[in-house]
Amino acid sequence: MFLGQDLLAWLVLALGAAMCVGNLLAIVRPPVTKREATDLERAPAGRSITMAIVGGIAAMWAVASLIRG
Repeated sequence: MFLGQDLLAWLVLALGAAMCVGNLLAIVRPPVTKREATDLERAPAGRSITMAIVGGIAAMWAVASLIRG
């Protein structure tokens, strides 16, 4: 099996870290130009921070699971 018995923990780590970093970058560095007329100037801060926290918790949980197991 690819990555052994820890496949789920690795997937949660990857998705959680991507969710955390992606949402934080959306707040820190918004896109310079709009692609479509319906695009927002900035990401909604409340939702982005909440999703970054959820992603960070998932990533930390996965790291703890990988270290422990």
